Amino acid sequence: MTLLYFDPGLGAMIIQTIIAAVAGVILFSKNLMHKIKVFLGIGKPIEDDVFDDIDIKDSDKENN
Repeated sequence: MTLLYFDPGLGAMIIQTIIAAVAGVILFSKNLMHKIKVFLGIGKPIEDDVFDDIDIKDSDKENN
Protein backbone atom coordinates (compact mmCIF):
# COMPACT_ATOMS: atom_id res chain seq x y z
CA MET A 1 0.00 0.00 0.00
CA THR A 2 1.40 3.35 -1.03
CA LEU A 3 0.55 6.56 0.78
CA LEU A 4 0.68 9.83 -1.11
CA TYR A 5 2.34 12.84 0.46
CA PHE A 6 1.22 16.33 -0.58
CA ASP A 7 3.57 19.03 0.64
CA PRO A 8 2.33 22.65 0.93
CA GLY A 9 4.09 23.62 -2.30
CA LEU A 10 2.18 21.01 -4.29
CA GLY A 11 -1.11 22.04 -2.70
CA ALA A 12 -0.47 25.69 -3.57
CA MET A 13 0.44 24.69 -7.13
CA ILE A 14 -2.80 22.71 -7.51
CA ILE A 15 -4.88 25.62 -6.18
CA GLN A 16 -3.06 28.08 -8.46
CA THR A 17 -3.69 25.83 -11.47
CA ILE A 18 -7.39 25.58 -10.66
CA ILE A 19 -7.73 29.36 -10.23
CA ALA A 20 -5.85 30.03 -13.49
CA ALA A 21 -8.03 27.54 -15.37
CA VAL A 22 -11.23 29.13 -14.05
CA ALA A 23 -9.99 32.64 -14.92
CA GLY A 24 -8.99 31.49 -18.41
CA VAL A 25 -12.39 29.93 -19.05
CA ILE A 26 -14.19 33.06 -17.83
CA LEU A 27 -12.10 35.41 -19.99
CA PHE A 28 -12.32 33.17 -23.05
CA SER A 29 -16.08 32.75 -22.76
CA LYS A 30 -16.57 36.49 -22.20
CA ASN A 31 -14.63 37.29 -25.39
CA LEU A 32 -16.47 34.56 -27.31
CA MET A 33 -19.89 35.76 -26.15
CA HIS A 34 -19.02 39.32 -27.18
CA LYS A 35 -18.03 38.16 -30.68
CA ILE A 36 -21.26 36.17 -30.99
CA LYS A 37 -23.35 39.18 -29.90
CA VAL A 38 -21.60 41.45 -32.41
CA PHE A 39 -22.12 38.85 -35.15
CA LEU A 40 -25.83 38.61 -34.35
CA GLY A 41 -26.15 42.39 -34.15
CA ILE A 42 -27.05 42.44 -30.46
CA GLY A 43 -23.84 44.08 -29.21
CA LYS A 44 -21.76 46.88 -30.56
CA PRO A 45 -18.18 46.33 -31.75
CA ILE A 46 -15.28 47.61 -29.70
CA GLU A 47 -13.42 50.51 -31.25
CA ASP A 48 -9.76 49.65 -31.72
CA ASP A 49 -8.30 53.12 -31.25
CA VAL A 50 -9.54 54.80 -28.08
CA PHE A 51 -7.21 57.79 -28.52
CA ASP A 52 -9.12 59.24 -31.49
CA ASP A 53 -11.41 61.07 -29.05
CA ILE A 54 -8.54 63.07 -27.52
CA ASP A 55 -7.98 66.48 -29.12
CA ILE A 56 -4.51 67.93 -28.60
CA LYS A 57 -3.88 71.46 -29.80
CA ASP A 58 -0.50 72.52 -31.15
CA SER A 59 -0.15 75.05 -28.33
CA ASP A 60 -0.49 72.24 -25.78
CA LYS A 61 2.38 70.35 -27.43
CA GLU A 62 4.63 73.41 -27.37
CA ASN A 63 4.02 74.10 -23.66
CA ASN A 64 5.25 70.64 -22.64
